[in-house]
Amino acid sequence: MTYSTNDLGTAQLSRPSRTTHLVLFAVLMISLLGTSTIEAQQAASLPKVGPERGSLVIVGGAMRSAEIYERFIDLAGGPDAHIVLVPTAGGAEEYDEFYQGMNAWRDHGARNLTLLHTTDPAEADTDAFVEPLKRAAGVFFFGGRQWRLVDAYGGTKAEQAFQEVLDRGGVIGGSSAGASIQGSFLVRGDTRTNTIMMGDHQRGFGYLRDVGIDQHVLMRNRQFDLIEVIETHPELLGIGIDEDTALVVQGDQAQVIGKSFVLVYDNQVTTGENGKFYFLAPGDRL
Repeated sequence: MTYSTNDLGTAQLSRPSRTTHLVLFAVLMISLLGTSTIEAQQAASLPKVGPERGSLVIVGGAMRSAEIYERFIDLAGGPDAHIVLVPTAGGAEEYDEFYQGMNAWRDHGARNLTLLHTTDPAEADTDAFVEPLKRAAGVFFFGGRQWRLVDAYGGTKAEQAFQEVLDRGGVIGGSSAGASIQGSFLVRGDTRTNTIMMGDHQRGFGYLRDVGIDQHVLMRNRQFDLIEVIETHPELLGIGIDEDTALVVQGDQAQVIGKSFVLVYDNQVTTGENGKFYFLAPGDRL
């Protein structure tokens, strides 16, 4: 219905014509189709595996390469960027400013470091604990046992704050256990031993979706271990990273840096009697 006035200034209601209905319907359909097309294009452009924003630096352990440190610091915004270091996977109850893991970061030029640690998920779920993460441009998880990161931070405000660093365009990295935690499937997450590939903890923090990440793969002769994981979970992509080597991920694009190789396990080609994984060397892209 439309609203109008007559010559006397009194209000009148008049019924719209059939033509008006058709025009309005056409305009509505064009609007809906246009919105649907835009949304479909936006959805198609979103990363399927990697983060929508920010970067990941996934290191296979024994991190010594200056190239890896420098890439992480650069992605965080430079030497003065605020970087939060998380040593929780190492298993100690307490860490202080003299923790040796901080020294290498200082030696490579990082000047604004915060050490963040707890083993208590109740503490990790407080605003006071996550306050340093609100200012962080980067987060780095040290090595140890990856299930300790899940027990301390899984489902807490801290886990959410880690994700928010990435969502702001920051960088998340980690070495060894700190690499595996970045996948959605947690490889070697058993509390009894790290030789069990599919243990009592199987949920990682999921910065890479539908991915399981192993580390130290060549140095510790682990190159065949991920095969059983993707045979059991064929929806997963397996990524194995050797020592002092990193996979740098932005969206669905990745590059290998460092000293050794990254191994990729795709269920389409890796499983079966003649299955094989393939190698990516430094400089290669995925």
